[in-house]
Amino acid sequence: VLQNLSQTPVLRELLKEARMPGTTVKIESPELSMLCCFSFKQEPQLIKLDQPCPLTLAMHQFLTEMQETKKGVVTPKELFAQVCKKAIRFKGYQQQDSHELLRYLLDGMRSEE
Repeated sequence: VLQNLSQTPVLRELLKEARMPGTTVKIESPELSMLCCFSFKQEPQLIKLDQPCPLTLAMHQFLTEMQETKKGVVTPKELFAQVCKKAIRFKGYQQQDSHELLRYLLDGMRSEE
């Protein structure tokens, strides 16, 4: 799940911009702009970002480390600790489904908005 998220350029760019409080981010939907059969154009969304919270910062740090080619092994220790604060079911290292991790991770970051 984390490897897939690390290869999502829009997410990486948004997290990079989210580090700076008070930044306004413009989000455009590339899928809708590619549709030629519709005569309307969807306006981009403008979102003003507040101070980033711990889970969002941990996610940004982890994705940044994954993108560094000089790093050998990357451990999501801080990210996992922040996920566990939002979803205590992940504490204790029991086996969990990857889609549950994805859901709690993204919902946790959304709740920090």
